[in-house]
Amino acid sequence: MTGRMAEKVSIITGGASGIGRACCLRFAEEGAKIVVADLNLERATAVSDEVASMGGEAIALAVDTSIPEEVEGMANSAVETFGKIDACVAAAGISHAGYVSREAEEQAGADRHDRQDMMLIDKSLSSWQRVLDVNLTGVMLTNQLVAKQMAESDGGAIVNIASVAGKTALMGASDYCVSKAGVWMLTKCGAIELARYGIRVNAVGPGYIRTSMSGAATSNDAWVEDRIKETPLRRLGEPSDIANACLYLCSDEASFVTGEIIFPDGGLIADSRS
Repeated sequence: MTGRMAEKVSIITGGASGIGRACCLRFAEEGAKIVVADLNLERATAVSDEVASMGGEAIALAVDTSIPEEVEGMANSAVETFGKIDACVAAAGISHAGYVSREAEEQAGADRHDRQDMMLIDKSLSSWQRVLDVNLTGVMLTNQLVAKQMAESDGGAIVNIASVAGKTALMGASDYCVSKAGVWMLTKCGAIELARYGIRVNAVGPGYIRTSMSGAATSNDAWVEDRIKETPLRRLGEPSDIANACLYLCSDEASFVTGEIIFPDGGLIADSRS
């Protein structure tokens, strides 16, 4: 396949849904070979099948990014299958400690707003730790173990999914906000440490996006209306908006860009500064 990512091998964590899935499909459109890594192997396989139906190459892997051995196995499998790793989008993340998937929450009748540990004063250590394990430690492990493979080759590009919540506090989401702020600082540290190996590290901080993880909120018309009013471009973002930002940062077009964060947020942060 031809395109901006032709013959480049790209790992996408959290690749079975939402932003991760959008990255898998967008990168494949541009010629990348895709490693779809996700907790849910069945859904990851479905995405790899979508890539194949487009004429691309992909493998699906079951990976818990908070477990070092599984992340190392992911990186090793990518090299064993495709020979190298050129790009990685660390998109695996959770909105709260009990999150598995939108579908699982619906089956359990769960609602984020029914949880009793949202506020900091009530938050259990286990809930706090789980969010940081996935959203921050998981990203660190992904960066570290993918970078080890890239350093032995010709370098590469890593993009970490942060959030506007890493810059603007959200009520009842202290663990999420802190984890995403950590991702942004991790990105900057990684950029200056890994530059010597030809590895660029950047971040993307989405605003309000229609994804499976935000499904409970985006199915609430009043919530959506309020978020649209907060967003200067007057719409919610789509996963493709984030995938396009990640594609740019992983492509050769961004060859002199590292240690930066792009906020595809419809102007949300810019408006909050005024």
